[in-house]
Amino acid sequence: MNAFSIVGKVAVVTGGGGVLGGSIAHSLIEAGVKVAILDIREENVKARVDELNKMGGESIGFVSSVLIKEELEQTRKSILEKWGKIDILVNAAGGNLPGATLTEDQTIFDMKIEDFEKVNALNMNGTVYPSLVFGQSMAERGEGSIITISSMATYSAITRVLGYSTAKTAINMFTQWMAMEMATKFSERIRVNSIAPGFFIGDQNRKVLINSDGSYTERSKKVLARTPMGRFGDIKELNGAVQFLCSEAASFITGVILPVDGGFSSFSGV
Repeated sequence: MNAFSIVGKVAVVTGGGGVLGGSIAHSLIEAGVKVAILDIREENVKARVDELNKMGGESIGFVSSVLIKEELEQTRKSILEKWGKIDILVNAAGGNLPGATLTEDQTIFDMKIEDFEKVNALNMNGTVYPSLVFGQSMAERGEGSIITISSMATYSAITRVLGYSTAKTAINMFTQWMAMEMATKFSERIRVNSIAPGFFIGDQNRKVLINSDGSYTERSKKVLARTPMGRFGDIKELNGAVQFLCSEAASFITGVILPVDGGFSSFSGV
């Protein structure tokens, strides 16, 4: 038996219509996993499911909000009716808002409180609610793996991104707390871990990392100076960590926040 194999498992990927969730979903399909895509954007759900099924995999999609527990419960029911189990939950839904991110000339007192609250709700509650709903199915079966998404913004204060930082820091504690709860009260075969991505260039942060002429911004230069590998990550470089944590090869790993960051979190910069 290959301890790293996850063939035949059933995974739920929240935010599966987005870049991060989509990349993880692709890798899971390639690994022989059946994948349920959740997203609030119907067109993104349909496009992602079509992509995955064209790869020769088996995927279904649901327009479901990670902030509405009743929708998640209905989605869980539909997945169980089709595939009979849920082995993996990847909480890829999340993101930031402009009002919760300060510009270089703003202070914390200029931050939009409503955007701060939305960012915390989306990232924190949007991880807690799916973990409770789909985790309950795992608790009933006595096995499963939950993956949350942390951030480098939880290791030390990173300028300008207060809302995102507080939300992701809360996810770290929730991950550890949920890992303890599931292992001690339900089964040691239910594991809860997190990956903490380093710096990747995506749609949400492109403008603060890349100038209009394609050159790196001063913020990018500071990031790369603190990254021993000297480069930004490729979104696909997160997939191996997810698959490992969902496999039997990680059977004694729970409550871990795993950096995938080119060494950023371990380097003092001097």
